[in-house]
Amino acid sequence: MEAMNADICVIVPTIREYECMRAYFDNARAHGFDLDRLFVLLVTEDFCDTEGMASMLDDEGVSGAVFDGTAREEWYDEHDVSEYSHLVPAASHAQTSFGLLYMWAHSEFDYGVFIDDDTLPHDEWDFFGRHMANLARTDEVESVSSDERWVNVLYQNADEHGLYPRGYPYSAMDETVETGTRELRDVVASQGLWTNVPDLDAVRILMDGDLEGQAQTRTDFEDFDGDFVAEPGQYLTVCSMNLAFEREVVPAFYQLPMDDNEWEVGRFDDIWSGVFLKHAADVLGKDVVTGYPLCEHNKAARPTFDDLNNEVPGLELNEHLWEVVDAVGGDADSYAGVFEAMADALADGDWSEYRNGGFFNYVGEHMRDWLDCLDALAAPRAAAPADD
Repeated sequence: MEAMNADICVIVPTIREYECMRAYFDNARAHGFDLDRLFVLLVTEDFCDTEGMASMLDDEGVSGAVFDGTAREEWYDEHDVSEYSHLVPAASHAQTSFGLLYMWAHSEFDYGVFIDDDTLPHDEWDFFGRHMANLARTDEVESVSSDERWVNVLYQNADEHGLYPRGYPYSAMDETVETGTRELRDVVASQGLWTNVPDLDAVRILMDGDLEGQAQTRTDFEDFDGDFVAEPGQYLTVCSMNLAFEREVVPAFYQLPMDDNEWEVGRFDDIWSGVFLKHAADVLGKDVVTGYPLCEHNKAARPTFDDLNNEVPGLELNEHLWEVVDAVGGDADSYAGVFEAMADALADGDWSEYRNGGFFNYVGEHMRDWLDCLDALAAPRAAAPADD
């Protein structure tokens, strides 16, 4: 179905529970949010029920498109960017990057939203409306910092549950937290958090005593107490299961090439892209708001040790990535400029002291290709239809 008045591209990586989107559409109707603003891009694989996905969108009367692997290759060909198809790994959560490329190729989309297919909205919030309102905010919110320069997004009730999210560096734990308030600057991303199954890494899930990839400790409404921002120069984990952002951040928001690489590094695509985004936002005087709307995270059971095997190759690198990017790009005046500086630092660095350090070089080269691909998509060409 064509996008007539859509200005929001909703990007959903899915191989299973695409029907979850019906709950998000119901939430929008219940709160009076205009569904005509949404274009829903379901990014999937050739072995999935693409016809069923398209039928679901038609049945709901929501504009959108379904792209499996074959359809993505055709899209690359049609847009003359086949040489960059390696940017989006197959059968990986990082295929959300295809949604960013699609969004970039269509200037009508001012906003993007990431939704994971194992989530549901809470009735208490107008899911899309709250995210859009967050992006327009200029009021005061709680500001957070720590002596480790990392903010635990679950800090508000950490004394009770003791949780740290997936991607939080182990060396930054046991931090001293300071809070205050300040007025928001230009908000470019709105990160909603999650009830039920918290977003933990495998080591922390094992420490929590769960062998099925979830967690024995669950989060609920009382664990969250409103929105906040991490202060400039502070980092935080950004999870893409419940996230809205402005178009302008796309050059610095590449979801990294995980899983399909010789080092077998996985599970850090959104975490590392969040580090890049936060650094770029700080350099450019922008803000990332975290908190509401909450979603319900119903992570499917799977062996915790499977996630552990995917994460272990990148754990050491995750301790140091932020230090690398924090040192560069401070004099840039655009997202692409900051991202290029980070890409060069990673691509050209000698990371032999780290196990799997070559993956940093690999990531840096892909980041350079990301910027080149965006330039190619922005170059003048014959107009393509909105549902291509």
